[in-house]
Amino acid sequence: MVAGIDVEPTLTIDTATPDALKQLDLQWHEKPWPMLAGPESGAFLILPPGGGGAAVGWVPVRDIAPPGLPSRIAAATGTPEFVALSADGTHLCAVTEEEYEYWIIIRSLD
Repeated sequence: MVAGIDVEPTLTIDTATPDALKQLDLQWHEKPWPMLAGPESGAFLILPPGGGGAAVGWVPVRDIAPPGLPSRIAAATGTPEFVALSADGTHLCAVTEEEYEYWIIIRSLD
């Protein structure tokens, strides 16, 4: 649903833009984050970014320092890529880096 040749991004940000990562952070916080975290808890599920994350499986998290999740992940792993799922399982969201763009992909599962 968020990977493959047929996937279309919901939002794109040109990586050549001087503040591309900052824009990615802001767009993530404005669009998918409210669907994932909900208005009260701020909790959602994430596949740990980087190698081996899928083997670990979904991990519950609470982003207590929004906006900035993609750039914090990039600082730790070298790329802002990750996949997240709303706690109620109704929304799947991802950040990917594709050639010259960052993509934000949002999918409704209900």
